[in-house]
Amino acid sequence: MNISIRWLYPNLVVPTLYDIIVAIIIVVLGWLLQHYILKYIIRKIAGFFEKKSKLMTARIIEHFSREIRHAIFTGIIFFAISYLIEVSLFKNSSILNLFYSLMVFYFIKGVIDVLNYYANHPEAFHLDISKSTRLTPFTLRVINALLAILAIVLIASLWQFNLNGFLTGIGLTSVALAFGIRDTSSHIFGGLSMAFDKPFKVGDMVATEDNKIEGVILDINLRSTLIATSDKGTVYVPNAYLMNRPIYNLTTREKRKIQSYYYLSSMHTEEEVRSFCNVVKKQIILHPNISKNELILVYIDEFHANYYRLLVSYFIPSNDIQAKYEVQQDILFVIKQEIDNASLTIVNPDFLKPNENESTAN
Repeated sequence: MNISIRWLYPNLVVPTLYDIIVAIIIVVLGWLLQHYILKYIIRKIAGFFEKKSKLMTARIIEHFSREIRHAIFTGIIFFAISYLIEVSLFKNSSILNLFYSLMVFYFIKGVIDVLNYYANHPEAFHLDISKSTRLTPFTLRVINALLAILAIVLIASLWQFNLNGFLTGIGLTSVALAFGIRDTSSHIFGGLSMAFDKPFKVGDMVATEDNKIEGVILDINLRSTLIATSDKGTVYVPNAYLMNRPIYNLTTREKRKIQSYYYLSSMHTEEEVRSFCNVVKKQIILHPNISKNELILVYIDEFHANYYRLLVSYFIPSNDIQAKYEVQQDILFVIKQEIDNASLTIVNPDFLKPNENESTAN
C-alpha cells in the first residue's frame, strides 16, 4: 500500500505517531463541528429566512444542510490526510477529480432530498396553501432519474470519459431494444403523458368508461399505475391502457349524477303514464338533497311492443358515495309508492319472448 501511495505522491513523508494523533483529532473536531455547531448555524439561518416569510429558501437550506455538512466534513478529512502525509492531496489530478466527484454527488443528493420533501409537504414551501403544488410520484421519479443522469455526465466529464462513444453505443442499443420492448415503451410514454397532462394524482378515485376498472390511485410509476379497487384489492394497470381510453376522475367532480330505467307495461294509457311521470318529477324536485339547478328528467325514452322504458335522471350536489346511495334509495321508494298509487304494472324485458322484445319505436 505504501508503494501505491508513493506512486501517487513520491514526496510523501512517513507519518509519525504524533502526526497520526493530530490527524485523528482534526477528524474528530471536524465531525463535532459539522454535527453540532454547523447544524446549529444552518438551523438559525433557515429560521431567519422563515421569519422573513421566505419559506421556500428556508426549507431548501434546512433540507440541503445534511449534504452541506457532509461536503465540509469530506474537505476536513482530505485536509487531515494531507497533514498526515505532509503533501496536499489536491496536487494530484486524480484525487482532485475524486473530491470534485464527491461534491457533485452531495449537490445532486441535496437537490433530490429537497424534491422528496417538497413532494410530501408542498404546503411547507408556501404561505398560501392554495399555491402549493404536490409533485406526483411519477414526476418525482422522472426528475430524480434526470438528476442522476446529470450527475453521471458531470462526474464522467471530470474524469475525461469519452461520452461521445458511450452515447453512440447507447443510441444503437436503444434502437435495437426498441423493437423488442415496444409494449414496455408504450407504457413508459403513457406514463410520461400522464405526468404532463395530470389527469389524476395519487389519492384520486378514477373509473374507465366501461367501468371495468374503478378505484383509488395508490401509485404511478414508469410502466404501470397501482389502483386500489372497491373490493379492497389492488390492480396494476399498464399506463398505455389508461391513456388509450376515456378516464373519469371521480374525485374532481362536485356533483353526482343518478340515472336509472324502469319498464312500464304498454297496456297503460298515455294519460296514466304522463300523470305518473309528472308526479315522480315533482317528488324528486321536493327532495332537499337534489340539485335544483341541473336537469331533472322523468320521461319515456323508448317504446317497445310490450313496455315503455322510463328514464329517471337527476343530480345531487355532493361527491360523497354514501350521500348518493341515500338519495337514490329515497327516490326508489318514492317511485315504488307512486307506481302502487297509480296501479301501474312493472315488466321485466329480460323475460319477454324474443319477438316481443324487439323495438317498434325509439
